[in-house]
Amino acid sequence: MTIIGRGVKVGNFVEIKNSVIGDGSKIAHHAYIGDTVMGERVNIGAGVIVCNYDGKKKHQTVIGDDVFVGSNTNLIAPVTLHDKSFIAAGSTINKDVPQGMLGIARARQEIKFIKAGPF
Repeated sequence: MTIIGRGVKVGNFVEIKNSVIGDGSKIAHHAYIGDTVMGERVNIGAGVIVCNYDGKKKHQTVIGDDVFVGSNTNLIAPVTLHDKSFIAAGSTINKDVPQGMLGIARARQEIKFIKAGPF
């Protein structure tokens, strides 16, 4: 069962399953939120995926109040994003993020020369 709070914005191509979404939260578009307890005034960016299934069991994600999750982020359950935490866009988060902290988990971009191909 899913419970959607007051004033929640659920945009295009968003799937929410077995979750609680707190008042005033926003899930703009292109997101999957499953087995999640989300607090109030959370902002979920485009392309955010809650990875809740490990092949055998579904796990829960907990997102506190006033959390910002940047676009194209993967949240690998079980994980907790504590109140007022921030997640950098493009991150894959598999450890809890403490209150008021910024979670960043992505590889550094490298540019390498490649031999010109037939294109």
